[in-house]
Amino acid sequence: MKPIVILLVVLVVVVGVVANATLFIVDEREQVIVTQLGNPVRTIQDPGLYFKTPFVQQLHVFNDRLLYSDADPAQIYTKDKKNLIVDNFARWRIVDPLKFLQSVQNVYNAQSRIDDIIYSAVREELGKRTLIEIVAEKRAEIMKIVTERSQADAVPYGINIVDVRIKRADLPRENKTNVFQRMRAERARQAMEYRAEGEEAALKIRALTDLEVTKIKSEAIRTSQLTRGEGDADALRIYAEAYQKDPKFYEFMRTLEAYEKTLGEGTTVVLSPSSPFFKFLGKAK
Repeated sequence: MKPIVILLVVLVVVVGVVANATLFIVDEREQVIVTQLGNPVRTIQDPGLYFKTPFVQQLHVFNDRLLYSDADPAQIYTKDKKNLIVDNFARWRIVDPLKFLQSVQNVYNAQSRIDDIIYSAVREELGKRTLIEIVAEKRAEIMKIVTERSQADAVPYGINIVDVRIKRADLPRENKTNVFQRMRAERARQAMEYRAEGEEAALKIRALTDLEVTKIKSEAIRTSQLTRGEGDADALRIYAEAYQKDPKFYEFMRTLEAYEKTLGEGTTVVLSPSSPFFKFLGKAK
């Protein structure tokens, strides 16, 4: 091999080693702290190609993506003295890599610190709530408060805790049966109260309805009696006026009505032929 070729190969190798020692690439999923003799000199959070002093400066690469932390289940006591086993998880991000490097140094230590922060916030907040509020009624509100407190406590470590959620909130096995029985009894008691209130309201409605019906019927009967009395009075007045105008014709009409009612088919009447009842029928033969 010719000396010039060997020289070129050596030159390329040297250039490659120097380039590798002085150039580095920051991926869009990364952020980098450059230290010199252990002291931080530069923070890089934008992707691109960068230079560093070879053999003097070191790189500390951290993830710039959303990270996931899953804590071990832990026992927590609620306001109503229930022993609850809570399993929670969190999503977090490194927002200040310099603080992160100076405080926790790596992701493993950060997760341990985050677990402590979240457990403290969860324990304090759940300790103010009853079991029913935690499980069903105010779970979203509780987790919002826990997330906000955890975010504030994580700021000194260069960490932003985006969200905290409870995966599971279970009672210890030995307590489940008793608690479920008490919950069932409480629900049964509430159901009985609701039924009693419903029956009471129904009775009131029926009583008011019956009273209204009675009032309407009474008013209708009174009106009908008044109307009937007025009609009878008008009839008597008309009869009286007619009787006064022609007493004989009135007597004749009343006698005919009596004949119609008395002398029906199959009726036998025994009276004297001279009876006034027969005066309009003529003399009997």
